[in-house]
Amino acid sequence: MYDLHYWPTPNGHKVTLFLEELELPYRLVPVNIRTGAQFAPDFLKIAPNNRMPALVDRETGVHLFESGAILLWLADKHRAFIAEAGQPRAEVLQWLFWQMAGLGPMMGQASHFRNYAPEPVPYAIERYTNESLRLLKVMDRRLETRAFLAGDAYSIADMAAYPWASIGHRLLEGGAEMPNLARWVEAIAGREATKRAYARAKDKMFETGEMTEEQKRALFQQSAATVR
Repeated sequence: MYDLHYWPTPNGHKVTLFLEELELPYRLVPVNIRTGAQFAPDFLKIAPNNRMPALVDRETGVHLFESGAILLWLADKHRAFIAEAGQPRAEVLQWLFWQMAGLGPMMGQASHFRNYAPEPVPYAIERYTNESLRLLKVMDRRLETRAFLAGDAYSIADMAAYPWASIGHRLLEGGAEMPNLARWVEAIAGREATKRAYARAKDKMFETGEMTEEQKRALFQQSAATVR
């Protein structure tokens, strides 16, 4: 039913989490962001921001990019993992967009400056690490009185946050001080659909080896001139 243009990154995992939960038929189309596959003309037709993931519904011809938009579209189409109306739906939407606007971008910048910057930039490392920890603490506080971000039911808000939060809870040294977040991470990690989704990411077609300096420049030093 679906072609998922994908690479095994946190944003890519969000969509496989949904597809595996409903056991929907889908095909992974590799977009090797290290070799510049995201700039291929055919891919840009469905993802003009040259970022994966992107989804194509082969049944209807609908295609869209941006992981949050994909999750919301799938949830509404399949009437799953989101309430249909009222405050319950609002809870899912606000935490989905919270992740898209905050947790993902901040943790992405923290990871970049901690792991990939050509030279250490102490202010950037401190700024993005601290903001990531703040956001994770917001999650921990939210989860103190409910099982999942939007309430008692697992939703696309959790699917959006999990791939990032599961990394941050370990790498940003927040796990010991965030027991509610740790409990939530463990619960989602234990779901059979989560296990299947992450198993797909280990396929040999995604094996690339160590990133070269040329690949780092191509991936991290894009500008207006990159858009073509």
